[in-house]
Amino acid sequence: MSSVLVVGTNRGIGLELARQFQRRGDSVVATCRTSTPDLEKLGVRVIGDLDVADEKSVRRMAEQLQGLNFDVVVHNAGIGLTDTLQSLDADLVLQQFQVNTLGPLRVALALLPHLEAGARLAFISSRLGSISDNSSGSLYGYRISKAALNMLGVNLARDLRAQGIAVGILHPGTVATEMTGWEGIPVGEAAQGLIARIDELDLQNSGTFWHANGEVLGW
Repeated sequence: MSSVLVVGTNRGIGLELARQFQRRGDSVVATCRTSTPDLEKLGVRVIGDLDVADEKSVRRMAEQLQGLNFDVVVHNAGIGLTDTLQSLDADLVLQQFQVNTLGPLRVALALLPHLEAGARLAFISSRLGSISDNSSGSLYGYRISKAALNMLGVNLARDLRAQGIAVGILHPGTVATEMTGWEGIPVGEAAQGLIARIDELDLQNSGTFWHANGEVLGW
């Protein structure tokens, strides 16, 4: 049994990750901005009122975890706002950076005291953050905030290696959630693939950008 913390769990992929970890017998702490009846039904420990874009909120979360260490931390919290070159709004780009890039950094720094050698830290990123795979443009804020998250993951993989902490950067696939307009693969299938990649994560493959199906993605 592993001790698992999932950040961003009130719906979609995060909720399903918490459900599948709990179902297989792991001890799960689930964080979210606002809890939901579906999350409460899981029977896991829920820490609400977490805004990863707010430093004080992240510190409050860490204070509630005093005395706990985690084998696995999955950072799933993120936002995606649609934009094009013609509709670009710098404030909305910055908002996505605060949540999708700086949010994971804030959380990782706050949780380092709760991670020991052998721990695994996984970031849910997106193939849309791949520079080499970008064939369609648009989605400026989402793409560049996720590309920056990928760099964050690689940096942490390098810096945490000496502590024995492995870092994974994971793309769930196009998943049928509210963010995608309910188009894509079932959320249960995506979560199952993500958990498989997290289970395989070690210091040898730390810092790799993976599709949930096991494919290594280009930067």
